[in-house]
Amino acid sequence: MSRSKKLRFNAFNMMAPSHNWAGLWSHPRDASLDYNSLDYWVDYARTAERGLFDGIFLADVFGVYDVYGNSPETALTHAVQLPNAEPTLLVSAMALVTKHLGFGITSNLIYENPYQLARRFSTLDHLTSGRIGWNVVTGYLDSGARGMGLDANRAHDERYEAAEDFLAASYKLWEGSWEDGAVRRDRKAGIFTDPTKIHPVQHEGSHYRVNGIHLAEPSPQRTPLLYQAGTSKRGRAFAARHAEAIFLNGQTKPILARAVSDIRAAAKEFGRDPYDIRLFAGATVIVAPTRAEADDLLAEYAEYVDQTGQLALLSGWTGIDFSTYRPDQAVQYVESNAIQSMVENFTLRSDRPVKVGDLATLSHAGARSPFVVGSPQDVADELVAWADETDVDGFNLFRLVVPESLNAFVDLVVPELQSRGAYKAAYSEGTLREKLFPGRGPRLHDTHPGAAYRHPAPDTGRPEAAE
Repeated sequence: MSRSKKLRFNAFNMMAPSHNWAGLWSHPRDASLDYNSLDYWVDYARTAERGLFDGIFLADVFGVYDVYGNSPETALTHAVQLPNAEPTLLVSAMALVTKHLGFGITSNLIYENPYQLARRFSTLDHLTSGRIGWNVVTGYLDSGARGMGLDANRAHDERYEAAEDFLAASYKLWEGSWEDGAVRRDRKAGIFTDPTKIHPVQHEGSHYRVNGIHLAEPSPQRTPLLYQAGTSKRGRAFAARHAEAIFLNGQTKPILARAVSDIRAAAKEFGRDPYDIRLFAGATVIVAPTRAEADDLLAEYAEYVDQTGQLALLSGWTGIDFSTYRPDQAVQYVESNAIQSMVENFTLRSDRPVKVGDLATLSHAGARSPFVVGSPQDVADELVAWADETDVDGFNLFRLVVPESLNAFVDLVVPELQSRGAYKAAYSEGTLREKLFPGRGPRLHDTHPGAAYRHPAPDTGRPEAAE
């Protein structure tokens, strides 16, 4: 049966030997030891584009996972997202060997200035012909703050206040500093830019100050496509106001469906169409030609997941030191300055106690999101069911064994979804924003708060904000 709403996929990875499932770098067929080589990423990008993925989403973390046992020893020993490298530097190489694939880059704004970050993303948007997105994050590790010379990370809600200020300054740079038509490139007249159409940005915010002209000329999208992953109460409000794509987790369909419903309702409160945001759920998928073969793969992969490393990851994500828990002990709700929504999913929103030992295994119990194992038909059934029952638009596929897991999905699941009319048969033309929102054009939608900063501002009833 054909579906009118096509599923969307991102390949979810990180420039590190280990990502969401600790220890899989040690699998004999895994290539993640080459995470710091261009060949690894170029091949990965080609595979994702062969599968018609919307993009590669590159996670990043600023700091070290040292909550577990109050020490970085476990993270260092087991490569728990450490070492990690700067993801923005990968994009040009991947863009060169692809034509349509988007690139979502995680960048922590807390230790940046809008003036420099805005130029970096404008440059990437130019070099990719409008295929760049920014995953707006504020960080959650105190170790990152200490590395930047601070005593500790800012409080959870204060980080989002800083993010609001940062984005206001960035919108002014991207949308308001250079008018349309400011760049003339007139060789005969010897005029490259019309100075009368350039406007200095003066921003005096609570956390950031900017006084200057945006250094980069307008890129195809101007503002990069904006990703976010906030689902705590404060994070949800921020995401619903600013994000164009949001990444969600939820280990059961009711938990995920509630998160989706809350986001869409919050977007409506901000005057946005609830479906102006594309929602992606994290997903672990293990697929093989038959269900029995997929079960065998699961058992094989599970042997290489490092349970101590997995708990170190979870400790960093939640702010809870799981080295003090017994394996049979249930996770208890505590106020956290880390990822609050994850703690809530394990406790307040779960329909049964979640045991610490289970969280350290490659399994449904250990997953924070959909966990799908089976034949191509089984996987397609499950992904369609999750989308239909939760109202997500698509999935971020967690990295498992590289490259075989991604190859298997592209070779086995994609054709099955296409045969059902549940997945596109070809890319559409245009920028990343145009691919996610067909017919909208490359710029921010007029209902997005960033559109108010254009010069001159569109007639939306909101004040001109470029100066």
